[in-house]
Amino acid sequence: MDKEFQDLLAKLTVRDEELKALVEKANSEAKAAGSVAADTKSAIEKIVEGNAAMHARLLELEQKAARRAGGDFDLLKSTGESFTDSEAFKKLAADQRGTARMAFKSITMNAAVTSITSSPTGTGGVGNAIAPDRLAGVIAPPNRRMTIRSLLMQGRTSSNLIQYVQETGFQNMAAPVAEAALKPQSDLSLDLVDTPVRTIAHWFKASVQVLADIPLLQSYIDGRARYGLEYQEEVQLLAGDGTGQNLEGLIPQATAFDTNLVKADDQQVDILRRAILQVRIAEYAASGIVLNPNDWADIETLKDMNGRYIFGNPGTNLQPRMWGLPVVDTNAMPAGHFMVGAFNMAAQVFDREDANVQVSTEDGDNFVKNMVTIRAEERLALAVFRPQSFVYGAF
Repeated sequence: MDKEFQDLLAKLTVRDEELKALVEKANSEAKAAGSVAADTKSAIEKIVEGNAAMHARLLELEQKAARRAGGDFDLLKSTGESFTDSEAFKKLAADQRGTARMAFKSITMNAAVTSITSSPTGTGGVGNAIAPDRLAGVIAPPNRRMTIRSLLMQGRTSSNLIQYVQETGFQNMAAPVAEAALKPQSDLSLDLVDTPVRTIAHWFKASVQVLADIPLLQSYIDGRARYGLEYQEEVQLLAGDGTGQNLEGLIPQATAFDTNLVKADDQQVDILRRAILQVRIAEYAASGIVLNPNDWADIETLKDMNGRYIFGNPGTNLQPRMWGLPVVDTNAMPAGHFMVGAFNMAAQVFDREDANVQVSTEDGDNFVKNMVTIRAEERLALAVFRPQSFVYGAF
């Protein structure tokens, strides 16, 4: 049996080398042509089948050697047969009491014996010949829901500058007067306000080949380019600081919340009502509330003393509203802050150029490198006619 064992090991060593060479050939074919040739695949399967038979014979020889040396259970028998043939079971059957235990010796194969695995490296590793299952499309990150533009009045312009006359002072001296008496004089101040059109833009670079070979990529880049503009537009409309090429957004032009209106026991909901009051005192009517999603979630989950939700039933899909006004939640609003205002009449966004995507092969050395430049841009202006009608503050 020892000679047969050694002969099998020698044959397996030779066949492992043959298998290794075939696997390397299969890898080369897969990289070059995208698939493995049929004759190569057939040769690998034939060696694997032959090796399986040799491994089975080796296992049988090792198990026989192990039984002669230690008298352990015959692994070629079924588990039930091994158990009923054991001395422990026979003693249990004779005594009709006690317990019987059996153990199987683990068989360690000779180090020279290898197996076919999905590993990409090592003898017997055929992982590189396995083609991955590539899913179609591109998994994109979540997109922010844009909300601020929809609150504002919409307009268009054909210029690069918006101008409007704004009343900045009014001294009303109107009063009852006697017949033939001198009438009182009132004062009125008007200023010309300039609101420049600003450009929001960005660009990508890609090769002509990749855009031609992957049509999906063209539409994906177009969509991401437009989303990038919308994202920055939302930030600018709400919080642009007006410096450089930034729009001057609603927050920098809004009136600060008057904390003198706050009562001792006021909570978030009460503070928002005080802000609505401040807008009303300024002779304007608020049309909306802007909150950070965290603050809106805190308000929506408020409960009364009996554990009942105050702002609606979680099982219903209601339009977010508070104090009769629509509520917009956006991550563009800093957490812990709020804005209440007359969005429908006090500010207007003017579009000079709608968002557009253009492709050029004549940018820089694109032509000689087979590259294309993809540019997305839009032009717009924001005019805030009545800053007093927007109130911004912190909870």
